[in-house]
Amino acid sequence: MTEQIETAMQHEIENLDWMSPATKTEALRKLHAIRNKIGYPDRWRDYSALEVKPNDYAGNVARSRRFEQARAWSKLGKPVDRNEWGMSPPTVNAYFNPQMNDINFPAGVLQPPLYDPKEDDAPNYGNTGATIGHELTHAFDDEGRQFDDKGNLRDWWTPVDAKGFEERIDCDRDQYAGYTIVDDIHINSKLTSGEDVADLGGTLLAYIAWKKQTEAQKLESIDGFTPDQRFFIGMAQWACGSERPENLRVSAITNPHSPNEFRINGVVSNMPEFQGAFSCKAGQPMVRANSCKVW
Repeated sequence: MTEQIETAMQHEIENLDWMSPATKTEALRKLHAIRNKIGYPDRWRDYSALEVKPNDYAGNVARSRRFEQARAWSKLGKPVDRNEWGMSPPTVNAYFNPQMNDINFPAGVLQPPLYDPKEDDAPNYGNTGATIGHELTHAFDDEGRQFDDKGNLRDWWTPVDAKGFEERIDCDRDQYAGYTIVDDIHINSKLTSGEDVADLGGTLLAYIAWKKQTEAQKLESIDGFTPDQRFFIGMAQWACGSERPENLRVSAITNPHSPNEFRINGVVSNMPEFQGAFSCKAGQPMVRANSCKVW
Protein backbone atom coordinates (compact mmCIF):
# COMPACT_ATOMS: atom_id res chain seq x y z
CA MET A 1 0.00 0.00 0.00
CA THR A 2 2.83 2.39 0.84
CA GLU A 3 4.46 1.84 -2.53
CA GLN A 4 1.21 2.54 -4.40
CA ILE A 5 0.66 5.77 -2.48
CA GLU A 6 4.22 6.95 -3.11
CA THR A 7 3.69 6.24 -6.81
CA ALA A 8 0.52 8.35 -6.68
CA MET A 9 2.49 11.17 -5.06
CA GLN A 10 5.15 10.97 -7.77
CA HIS A 11 2.47 11.24 -10.44
CA GLU A 12 0.88 14.23 -8.71
CA ILE A 13 4.20 16.06 -8.41
CA GLU A 14 5.13 15.37 -12.02
CA ASN A 15 1.83 16.80 -13.24
CA LEU A 16 1.58 19.92 -11.08
CA ASP A 17 0.89 22.93 -13.29
CA TRP A 18 2.15 25.49 -10.76
CA MET A 19 5.59 24.01 -10.00
CA SER A 20 8.70 24.52 -12.14
CA PRO A 21 10.85 21.62 -13.40
CA ALA A 22 13.71 22.62 -11.09
CA THR A 23 11.59 22.39 -7.95
CA LYS A 24 9.90 19.22 -9.19
CA THR A 25 13.33 17.58 -9.52
CA GLU A 26 14.11 18.42 -5.89
CA ALA A 27 10.66 17.29 -4.72
CA LEU A 28 11.00 13.94 -6.49
CA ARG A 29 14.50 13.47 -5.09
CA LYS A 30 13.09 13.98 -1.61
CA LEU A 31 10.13 11.68 -2.26
CA HIS A 32 12.36 8.85 -3.47
CA ALA A 33 14.65 9.25 -0.43
CA ILE A 34 11.86 8.88 2.14
CA ARG A 35 12.33 5.75 4.27
CA ASN A 36 9.36 3.67 5.36
CA LYS A 37 9.43 2.31 8.91
CA ILE A 38 6.60 -0.15 9.42
CA GLY A 39 5.60 -2.24 12.45
CA TYR A 40 8.64 -2.23 14.72
CA PRO A 41 12.38 -1.44 14.68
CA ASP A 42 14.96 -3.84 13.29
CA ARG A 43 16.87 -3.67 16.58
CA TRP A 44 15.15 -3.55 19.98
CA ARG A 45 16.28 -1.04 22.58
CA ASP A 46 18.13 -2.63 25.50
CA TYR A 47 16.45 -1.86 28.84
CA SER A 48 18.39 -4.41 30.88
CA ALA A 49 20.19 -1.66 32.81
CA LEU A 50 16.88 -0.13 33.96
CA GLU A 51 15.71 -1.37 37.36
CA VAL A 52 11.91 -1.49 37.77
CA LYS A 53 10.45 -2.31 41.22
CA PRO A 54 6.78 -3.37 41.68
CA ASN A 55 6.16 -1.14 44.73
CA ASP A 56 8.28 1.93 43.94
CA TYR A 57 6.43 4.18 41.49
CA ALA A 58 8.39 7.34 42.27
CA GLY A 59 11.68 5.45 42.14
CA ASN A 60 10.73 3.87 38.82
CA VAL A 61 9.99 7.31 37.36
CA ALA A 62 13.30 8.73 38.62
CA ARG A 63 15.33 5.76 37.38
CA SER A 64 13.54 5.84 34.01
CA ARG A 65 14.40 9.49 33.58
CA ARG A 66 18.05 8.88 34.45
CA PHE A 67 18.12 5.95 32.03
CA GLU A 68 16.68 8.03 29.19
CA GLN A 69 19.02 10.96 29.92
CA ALA A 70 22.00 8.62 29.84
CA ARG A 71 20.79 7.09 26.59
CA ALA A 72 20.42 10.55 25.04
CA TRP A 73 23.90 11.67 26.18
CA SER A 74 25.43 8.46 24.82
CA LYS A 75 24.52 9.61 21.28
CA LEU A 76 26.81 12.64 21.53
CA GLY A 77 29.55 12.62 18.93
CA LYS A 78 28.22 9.51 17.19
CA PRO A 79 26.60 9.22 13.74
CA VAL A 80 22.83 9.71 13.59
CA ASP A 81 21.02 6.41 14.05
CA ARG A 82 18.50 6.52 11.21
CA ASN A 83 16.98 3.24 12.37
CA GLU A 84 15.83 4.70 15.68
CA TRP A 85 12.09 4.97 16.32
CA GLY A 86 10.33 7.79 18.14
CA MET A 87 7.32 5.65 19.07
CA SER A 88 6.92 2.20 20.58
CA PRO A 89 5.40 -0.57 18.41
CA PRO A 90 2.06 -0.72 20.33
CA THR A 91 1.43 3.01 19.87
CA VAL A 92 -1.71 3.85 17.89
CA ASN A 93 -0.24 6.73 15.93
CA ALA A 94 2.07 7.54 13.04
CA TYR A 95 4.49 10.33 12.19
CA PHE A 96 6.83 11.93 9.66
CA ASN A 97 10.26 12.99 10.87
CA PRO A 98 11.58 15.84 8.68
CA GLN A 99 15.17 15.55 9.95
CA MET A 100 15.25 11.82 9.22
CA ASN A 101 13.05 12.12 6.12
CA ASP A 102 11.13 8.99 7.11
CA ILE A 103 7.52 7.98 7.71
CA ASN A 104 6.75 5.73 10.66
CA PHE A 105 3.80 3.39 11.23
CA PRO A 106 3.93 1.40 14.49
CA ALA A 107 2.15 -1.96 14.66
CA GLY A 108 -0.52 -0.43 16.89
CA VAL A 109 -1.93 1.71 14.09
CA LEU A 110 -2.05 -1.25 11.70
CA GLN A 111 -4.68 -3.20 13.65
CA PRO A 112 -8.51 -3.35 13.43
CA PRO A 113 -10.60 -1.26 13.36
CA LEU A 114 -8.08 0.92 11.52
CA TYR A 115 -6.51 -1.62 9.19
CA ASP A 116 -8.48 -4.87 8.91
CA PRO A 117 -7.15 -7.58 6.56
CA LYS A 118 -10.62 -9.16 6.59
CA GLU A 119 -12.09 -6.08 4.93
CA ASP A 120 -11.92 -5.18 1.25
CA ASP A 121 -9.45 -2.63 -0.10
CA ALA A 122 -11.88 0.30 -0.13
CA PRO A 123 -12.15 1.00 3.63
CA ASN A 124 -8.53 -0.03 4.24
CA TYR A 125 -7.24 2.45 1.67
CA GLY A 126 -9.68 5.05 3.01
CA ASN A 127 -8.41 4.59 6.54
CA THR A 128 -4.82 3.31 6.65
CA GLY A 129 -4.10 4.46 3.10
CA ALA A 130 -5.12 8.00 3.99
CA THR A 131 -2.92 7.80 7.10
CA ILE A 132 0.06 6.76 4.97
CA GLY A 133 -0.73 9.56 2.51
CA HIS A 134 -1.10 11.99 5.41
CA GLU A 135 2.41 11.30 6.73
CA LEU A 136 3.85 11.33 3.23
CA THR A 137 2.25 14.73 2.55
CA HIS A 138 3.85 16.08 5.73
CA ALA A 139 7.15 15.92 3.84
CA PHE A 140 5.71 18.67 1.62
CA ASP A 141 3.56 20.72 4.00
CA ASP A 142 4.40 24.24 5.19
CA GLU A 143 7.04 22.89 7.61
CA GLY A 144 8.20 19.69 5.92
CA ARG A 145 8.90 21.44 2.62
CA GLN A 146 11.69 23.39 4.31
CA PHE A 147 13.79 20.22 4.66
CA ASP A 148 15.58 18.47 1.81
CA ASP A 149 16.02 14.80 0.92
CA LYS A 150 18.72 14.32 3.55
CA GLY A 151 16.73 15.99 6.32
CA ASN A 152 18.73 19.19 6.22
CA LEU A 153 17.03 22.56 6.68
CA ARG A 154 17.49 23.93 3.15
CA ASP A 155 15.36 26.04 0.84
CA TRP A 156 15.10 24.03 -2.39
CA TRP A 157 12.16 26.01 -3.81
CA THR A 158 12.32 28.72 -6.43
CA PRO A 159 10.75 31.98 -5.18
CA VAL A 160 7.90 31.67 -7.70
CA ASP A 161 7.09 28.10 -6.65
CA ALA A 162 7.24 29.01 -2.96
CA LYS A 163 4.76 31.81 -3.64
CA GLY A 164 2.50 29.40 -5.55
CA PHE A 165 2.57 26.95 -2.65
CA GLU A 166 1.64 29.65 -0.14
CA GLU A 167 -1.25 30.79 -2.31
CA ARG A 168 -2.66 27.27 -2.39
CA ILE A 169 -2.15 26.59 1.29
CA ASP A 170 -3.87 29.91 2.06
CA CYS A 171 -7.00 28.39 0.50
CA ASP A 172 -6.94 25.73 3.22
CA ARG A 173 -6.21 28.30 5.91
CA ASP A 174 -9.17 30.45 4.86
CA GLN A 175 -11.46 27.40 4.78
CA TYR A 176 -10.57 26.10 8.24
CA ALA A 177 -10.53 29.55 9.82
CA GLY A 178 -14.24 29.69 9.03
CA TYR A 179 -15.08 26.66 11.18
CA THR A 180 -16.40 27.28 14.69
CA ILE A 181 -15.01 24.88 17.29
CA VAL A 182 -17.15 25.87 20.27
CA ASP A 183 -19.02 29.06 21.20
CA ASP A 184 -17.35 31.84 19.19
CA ILE A 185 -13.93 30.15 18.98
CA HIS A 186 -12.72 29.41 15.46
CA ILE A 187 -9.94 27.11 14.30
CA ASN A 188 -6.55 28.82 14.35
CA SER A 189 -5.74 27.72 10.80
CA LYS A 190 -2.21 29.12 10.89
CA LEU A 191 -1.55 26.60 13.66
CA THR A 192 -3.36 23.70 11.99
CA SER A 193 -2.50 24.29 8.32
CA GLY A 194 0.21 21.62 8.15
CA GLU A 195 -2.14 18.94 9.42
CA ASP A 196 -5.05 20.21 7.32
CA VAL A 197 -2.97 20.06 4.15
CA ALA A 198 -1.73 16.57 5.07
CA ASP A 199 -5.30 15.38 5.69
CA LEU A 200 -6.45 16.57 2.28
CA GLY A 201 -3.36 15.44 0.38
CA GLY A 202 -3.25 12.09 2.14
CA THR A 203 -6.87 11.25 1.39
CA LEU A 204 -6.50 12.22 -2.26
CA LEU A 205 -3.33 10.12 -2.64
CA ALA A 206 -5.02 7.13 -1.00
CA TYR A 207 -8.01 7.45 -3.33
CA ILE A 208 -5.78 7.64 -6.42
CA ALA A 209 -3.71 4.66 -5.24
CA TRP A 210 -6.83 2.61 -4.45
CA LYS A 211 -8.32 3.30 -7.88
CA LYS A 212 -5.08 2.30 -9.57
CA GLN A 213 -4.72 -0.84 -7.46
CA THR A 214 -8.25 -2.04 -8.25
CA GLU A 215 -8.65 -0.80 -11.82
CA ALA A 216 -8.75 -4.34 -13.23
CA GLN A 217 -11.23 -5.58 -10.61
CA LYS A 218 -15.00 -5.57 -10.72
CA LEU A 219 -15.93 -4.04 -7.39
CA GLU A 220 -19.33 -4.73 -5.90
CA SER A 221 -21.42 -2.89 -3.32
CA ILE A 222 -21.20 -4.28 0.22
CA ASP A 223 -23.78 -3.73 2.98
CA GLY A 224 -25.64 -1.37 0.70
CA PHE A 225 -22.67 0.92 0.05
CA THR A 226 -20.79 1.33 -3.22
CA PRO A 227 -16.99 0.85 -3.25
CA ASP A 228 -16.44 4.63 -3.40
CA GLN A 229 -18.77 5.16 -0.47
CA ARG A 230 -16.94 2.46 1.50
CA PHE A 231 -13.64 4.23 0.84
CA PHE A 232 -14.91 7.44 2.42
CA ILE A 233 -16.68 5.64 5.25
CA GLY A 234 -13.37 3.94 6.06
CA MET A 235 -11.62 7.30 5.90
CA ALA A 236 -14.08 8.83 8.37
CA GLN A 237 -14.25 6.01 10.92
CA TRP A 238 -10.88 6.73 12.53
CA ALA A 239 -12.23 10.10 13.70
CA CYS A 240 -15.19 8.82 15.75
CA GLY A 241 -15.10 10.53 19.13
CA SER A 242 -16.42 13.24 21.40
CA GLU A 243 -14.73 15.97 23.42
CA ARG A 244 -15.83 18.21 26.27
CA PRO A 245 -16.21 21.90 25.40
CA GLU A 246 -13.46 22.72 27.90
CA ASN A 247 -11.01 20.47 26.08
CA LEU A 248 -12.02 21.92 22.72
CA ARG A 249 -11.19 25.40 24.01
CA VAL A 250 -7.72 24.26 25.10
CA SER A 251 -7.14 22.45 21.82
CA ALA A 252 -8.11 25.54 19.84
CA ILE A 253 -5.04 27.27 21.27
CA THR A 254 -2.56 24.41 21.58
CA ASN A 255 -3.41 21.57 19.17
CA PRO A 256 -1.92 21.67 15.64
CA HIS A 257 -4.73 19.31 14.54
CA SER A 258 -8.22 20.56 13.75
CA PRO A 259 -11.12 18.92 15.66
CA ASN A 260 -11.97 15.50 14.27
CA GLU A 261 -15.22 16.46 12.54
CA PHE A 262 -13.43 19.11 10.46
CA ARG A 263 -10.56 16.75 9.67
CA ILE A 264 -13.19 14.72 7.84
CA ASN A 265 -15.79 17.19 6.55
CA GLY A 266 -13.17 19.81 5.74
CA VAL A 267 -11.33 17.31 3.57
CA VAL A 268 -14.16 15.64 1.67
CA SER A 269 -15.96 18.91 0.95
CA ASN A 270 -12.97 19.69 -1.31
CA MET A 271 -13.15 16.38 -3.16
CA PRO A 272 -15.30 15.86 -6.28
CA GLU A 273 -14.72 12.12 -5.71
CA PHE A 274 -16.70 12.28 -2.46
CA GLN A 275 -19.41 14.43 -3.98
CA GLY A 276 -19.82 11.92 -6.80
CA ALA A 277 -19.91 8.99 -4.39
CA PHE A 278 -22.75 10.47 -2.34
CA SER A 279 -24.52 12.49 -5.07
CA CYS A 280 -23.83 15.84 -3.43
CA LYS A 281 -25.05 18.84 -5.40
CA ALA A 282 -23.63 22.33 -5.79
CA GLY A 283 -24.75 24.59 -2.97
CA GLN A 284 -25.01 21.76 -0.44
CA PRO A 285 -22.86 21.84 2.73
CA MET A 286 -20.42 19.16 1.58
CA VAL A 287 -19.61 20.92 -1.70
CA ARG A 288 -17.26 23.89 -1.53
CA ALA A 289 -17.73 26.40 -4.33
CA ASN A 290 -13.97 27.04 -4.44
CA SER A 291 -12.31 23.77 -3.53
CA CYS A 292 -8.75 23.68 -2.22
CA LYS A 293 -5.92 21.47 -3.53
CA VAL A 294 -2.21 21.74 -2.85
CA TRP A 295 -0.85 18.32 -3.81
